[in-house]
Amino acid sequence: MSTNPPDLRPDLARARVTDTSRAGQPTIGMVSLGCPKALVDSERILTRLRAEGYGISPDYSGADAVIVNTCGFLDSAKAESLEAIGEALKENGRVIVTGCLGAEPEYITGVHPKVLAVTGPHQYEQVLDAVHGAVPPSPDPFVDLLPASSVKLTPRHYSYLKISEGCNHKCKFCIIPDMRGRLASRPAFAVMREAEKLVENGVRELLVISQDTSAYGVDIKHAEDRGHRAHITDLARDLGSLGAWVRLHYVYPYPHVRQLIPLMAEGLVLPYLDIPFQHSHPDVLKRMARPAHTSKTLTEIAAWRDICPDITLRSTFIVGYPGETEAEFQHLLDWMDEAQLDRVGCFKYENVDGARSNDLPDHVAEEVKQERWERFMEKAQAISEAKLAAKVGSVQEVIVDDIDADGIATCRTKADAPEIDGNLFIDEGTEGLSVGDIVSVTVDEAGEYDLWGRLG
Repeated sequence: MSTNPPDLRPDLARARVTDTSRAGQPTIGMVSLGCPKALVDSERILTRLRAEGYGISPDYSGADAVIVNTCGFLDSAKAESLEAIGEALKENGRVIVTGCLGAEPEYITGVHPKVLAVTGPHQYEQVLDAVHGAVPPSPDPFVDLLPASSVKLTPRHYSYLKISEGCNHKCKFCIIPDMRGRLASRPAFAVMREAEKLVENGVRELLVISQDTSAYGVDIKHAEDRGHRAHITDLARDLGSLGAWVRLHYVYPYPHVRQLIPLMAEGLVLPYLDIPFQHSHPDVLKRMARPAHTSKTLTEIAAWRDICPDITLRSTFIVGYPGETEAEFQHLLDWMDEAQLDRVGCFKYENVDGARSNDLPDHVAEEVKQERWERFMEKAQAISEAKLAAKVGSVQEVIVDDIDADGIATCRTKADAPEIDGNLFIDEGTEGLSVGDIVSVTVDEAGEYDLWGRLG
């Protein structure tokens, strides 16, 4: 729901997307905003363009046109997208807009009438048509038309793997189903084919993403094709056979999620669940139009931990939702004490154009939202600090994300997803390490969100 970090933005991450261009080759730049699902869309667009003979420019000045892949989930994200479009227009002048905010073309052209074209989310063909109109392709069939691999905007050792589009939920605060449509699952064999290619090309960690990972395959009746069944449990098991880390994001706590936990206990899938709980109080959840069985959720969490004691649970919450009382917020704090989630994010509620929650009564004052956010994060931080302190002296398997000029290695444990969770740092003895290595580390020190350790 915000701009990708600088090292994931193609317009900023120069080293990641540099191509060797040839004379006369048309080039396209890309600004990718928002969530990992949008980043996957950007990768697919650039892969298609490179296959047609376009070069990928790492900066505005070297591009014949720039694609801005926008986010439109929150009003703050919309403002960020409009700002990025304006920056691209100023620096380059020839801009094509796509992504979630592209579902509102008049909103974009009303602010930036000089954009060349506006397309909606995951409308790959329309984006290509717009690029063709702005910058005609000029491929060299001996060089361009058979790219060695897909364009990746993440580091070589991990990759997002999108398994479906859209969502069947009707949460009142969310307009994603309006922008991206209802659930549309990819065939399991297609997901596996992509995953196999990624692993063959050096990917050590697959980050499974969708809008509702638990519901994968429901829309296609869990069809089986070419030996692979479109059900999240079957898919997780199949992905686990490839030998890479498999991390599951955006998992709704349906009853069948319990079937995934033995796979984690067996080591096939990372013991990590990213679950968007949003709140704990049943009345708030009802106003959100979300499942309201919080007692059952706590029961499920206990069952997951019984099966896989090492499981890491991450979630996000909204405070200050319309009508939220002090008692309901206190219920959330008390629930956090009982649930003891490992990784937690929190948003202050804000209206989104087109969301049904805008019309709810008793909106919470901004200063109250801020005060509750601070209290929530203080609680979450204390839980995180205690959990990390308990890891001092343990041996953790980590993946190396970066090694800086001073030899300090930035790593992640199995409990940490890239960009959103903490890190483990190794300060010395890293001379033999390379980015993408998976090694064992003894934890020496813990902070509020990060760990420090030594090899061996």
